[in-house]
Amino acid sequence: MEDRAHQEQASPVVQKRVQDSFGLQGLMSHLGAHLGHISPGRVHIVLPARPEVTQQHGYVHAGATSAIADSAGGYAALTLFDEDSDVLTVEYKINLLAPAAGDHLEAIGTVLKSGRTLTVCRLEVFGVQRSGERKLVANGQQTLIRIDRPGQ
Repeated sequence: MEDRAHQEQASPVVQKRVQDSFGLQGLMSHLGAHLGHISPGRVHIVLPARPEVTQQHGYVHAGATSAIADSAGGYAALTLFDEDSDVLTVEYKINLLAPAAGDHLEAIGTVLKSGRTLTVCRLEVFGVQRSGERKLVANGQQTLIRIDRPGQ
């Protein structure tokens, strides 16, 4: 049942709100990341592997890996909030499980518990090869706080 729920699309209004907010993130733009799937409580962010985001061994840098994981969780939480709410990360922990290699990375943020004030998300980052082979390269957990949208 969980897989089916995560394959549905968020409403057009929620998708636009997430896309508009994502478009304001200078870091995601700088890294070359883009939104993938947006569903209620789950967001995918894709980061193409390119020299500008690698570390000295040619793998995608842990900072870039962590940044897309953090954003994926934040936007997953935002999909469940009303239009007057926004979100900020309170804390997150990432475990780097394998070198971040592949044609691109895909970060998936999934809401585990959405509350009035705090929301907890699971973070996963996969290295994806051109062949479609996927390998989990990082996982973690994140706590977010719901805030009033600026100007509200």
